[in-house]
Amino acid sequence: MAKHNFFAGPSILPDYTVEETAKALKDFNGTGISLMCMSHRDKSFDAVMNKTVELFKQVLDIPAGYSVIFLGGGASLQFAMVPMNLLRTKAFYLNTGTWANKAEKEAKLFGEVVEVSSKPDNYTYIPKGFQIPTDCDYMHITTNNTIFGTEILEDFNSPIPVVADTSSDIFSRPLDVSKYGLIYGGAQKNLSCAGVTFVIVKDELLGKVDRPIPTMLNYKTHIDGNSMFNTPPVVPIFAAMKTLEWIINEGGVKEMERRAIIKSTKLYEEIDRNKLFKGTVQAGSRSRMSVCFVMNEEYKDLEPKFLDFVKGRDMVGLKGHRSVGGFRASLYNALPEASVDALVQAMQDFEKQN
Repeated sequence: MAKHNFFAGPSILPDYTVEETAKALKDFNGTGISLMCMSHRDKSFDAVMNKTVELFKQVLDIPAGYSVIFLGGGASLQFAMVPMNLLRTKAFYLNTGTWANKAEKEAKLFGEVVEVSSKPDNYTYIPKGFQIPTDCDYMHITTNNTIFGTEILEDFNSPIPVVADTSSDIFSRPLDVSKYGLIYGGAQKNLSCAGVTFVIVKDELLGKVDRPIPTMLNYKTHIDGNSMFNTPPVVPIFAAMKTLEWIINEGGVKEMERRAIIKSTKLYEEIDRNKLFKGTVQAGSRSRMSVCFVMNEEYKDLEPKFLDFVKGRDMVGLKGHRSVGGFRASLYNALPEASVDALVQAMQDFEKQN
């Protein structure tokens, strides 16, 4: 029996992506050579790279004037690459969780940083009603916070370029890419297996800082080299291509959003109804991708028992991040609604027993 996979990342991917990638690992495109053993300079892989870029632009409706590149180093390297390439004097950071805080820390190495933060309230909400300073080079946001369970579900109308870390909710809703200067993310949640990072950047923003940028950390290097200045992570890029095909075949990002709303609503309704559990995020800031919850205080001692209970029902990945505890259900695109139904049923059955 297949597991109900709620892991936060690396996480569930479409069966189509897994199966097609497995085939390519044995025999890539009928060449008789494994994808792992194929030179990235071969024309057949060049076609994969070009198609993956093309599908990215199609799925997100990316306008002209933007480049799509694939890099190593994860989103964590982007925490430094963004300010290295874009920060001239000052940047504005919306600090809404652990990863946003880490991104801000790296930016301070390159210039002044001002922030709006929900950290004093343990990141239980997305700040609202703040003014975006117009004297900053860019505004940085983390759209989904996997550890605390908040999500930004709108595109800001910003007077300065918006940079967004979309690692854990990319392709879960339509984005107006024209409202962003740069979008990046690790692929190991809604796109591919671990090992590749995507960057969508508005070309006109580059080349304006005075500092020297190391060759490998310069976005222009990878744009000019079609993401193949050095050897790219070929298997994750191929898997990303297959996931993008799957998204298109399933109805695109609007359909992904429809499903995300259904799945997350079902689970939040059960959390709010069930006497054993409570959510950890304020209404209006709840994530559709990362549903975080805990036991009510009088039932705290039941947390290990509940994890064993769901494990017995073939559910994995529900333990909360080590820094916050509790539970976390990651409801990424590839997670079927049936898995959410199974979790809700388990919560109801556990409540009856306790």
